[in-house]
Amino acid sequence: MRPINVFSLYGINGQRKYLNKIERKQFFQVAEEREECKRLFFLMLYYSGARISEVLNLQKQHLDINEFVVVIESLKKRKKGIYRAIPLPKDFIRDLAIYTQSINLESKIWQFSRRTASRYVDRAMQDANIIGLQASSKGLRHSFAVCAIENNVPLNLIKNWMGHSSISTTEIYLNVVGQEERTFARRMWESQ
Repeated sequence: MRPINVFSLYGINGQRKYLNKIERKQFFQVAEEREECKRLFFLMLYYSGARISEVLNLQKQHLDINEFVVVIESLKKRKKGIYRAIPLPKDFIRDLAIYTQSINLESKIWQFSRRTASRYVDRAMQDANIIGLQASSKGLRHSFAVCAIENNVPLNLIKNWMGHSSISTTEIYLNVVGQEERTFARRMWESQ
């Protein structure tokens, strides 16, 4: 049996691990239809590219309403207290500000467990007709990075937003396929 490369955009049988553009749009539409608590949770995953445990760890004090960023503690680091700031859409951060008005600064924004949160994401993926390895919070994380690559966000910014220690980890997102790869090829062909 060959080893699984955890730093790959494909599973052991070659399945894609990230949502493509169409799937991202489908997930977004389903998220928009959910009750406010779940909607904001799903959109935080969608807009930030953060790990599900990092989003669940967010406190009201991690929202910088004036700068339109969320400050995420990187939970995958070996030591605590390593933070990264990720810009968010103004309308979304304003919705979060309204939603968190009655929450204490040091209280978590979402009170459900990781297991419950994963079940919510699984259900939203099903409702969005997304199946396969990519139908997960990790698939949303990967798709955030792929989307950033497609939109010519510099690799060092993506590295920072994703909380990667090394740029080589971020570089896996340069290995996009399907529609994303065709978009890059089309740009190359049109420039000749």
